[in-house]
Amino acid sequence: MKLIRALACSICIIATGTQAETLTLPEKLPQLTTTQGQELGTRQDHIGLAPGTKVPNFVLQDHADNKISMEELSKSAPLLVVFYRGGWCPYCNLQIRQLTEAWPQFKQRNVTPVLISVDKPDAAALAQRQYEIPFPILSDPDLRAHQAFNVTMKIDEDHIPMYKEYGRDVEQWSGRSHHTIAVSSAFVVGKSGKVLWAHSSLDYKTRPSVEQLLQVIDGL
Repeated sequence: MKLIRALACSICIIATGTQAETLTLPEKLPQLTTTQGQELGTRQDHIGLAPGTKVPNFVLQDHADNKISMEELSKSAPLLVVFYRGGWCPYCNLQIRQLTEAWPQFKQRNVTPVLISVDKPDAAALAQRQYEIPFPILSDPDLRAHQAFNVTMKIDEDHIPMYKEYGRDVEQWSGRSHHTIAVSSAFVVGKSGKVLWAHSSLDYKTRPSVEQLLQVIDGL
């Protein structure tokens, strides 16, 4: 795998019909707080499918507009399905970078990470190019996978202007006006299509580390 490109943010002009939109990945990546041991593998407020639950089928698009179903993904199982808020979120970008750097360790374990957000395919492609991600990054602006995994979160309408003020136009990234994003969450899904392990947290600044995720996989 090629070395990951430098994290200096580049501007990508994305054509949408006759109009062009400018999307940029965050220039500065913050520090993520690692999930405390006793919280690892918990589902805050029962968000997300519980272990033992069969994942409903859905069909999404990848960054190249290829249609991919959950049934197809299961052929590459076990999967580490990670839901992130969007390419505009610096904490999500840091997590994406960490997972990408750890790809050889997941590959050694025959585990395929799958990243999903409400970003439209063009926006997902921006992240794919920036980090040279070697595993699926899927676009779900219509919330098919989000609802299947029960990880949807509605942004308070009062917060939308604040998001825009900070350069985080969620409508521009998703191409939708539903103002819904993912709760930060991760799932290990087996070849049977059932959830083997689940974690979700409303605190988007705190997430399981790569080391924790690898330990979970080794223990299953």
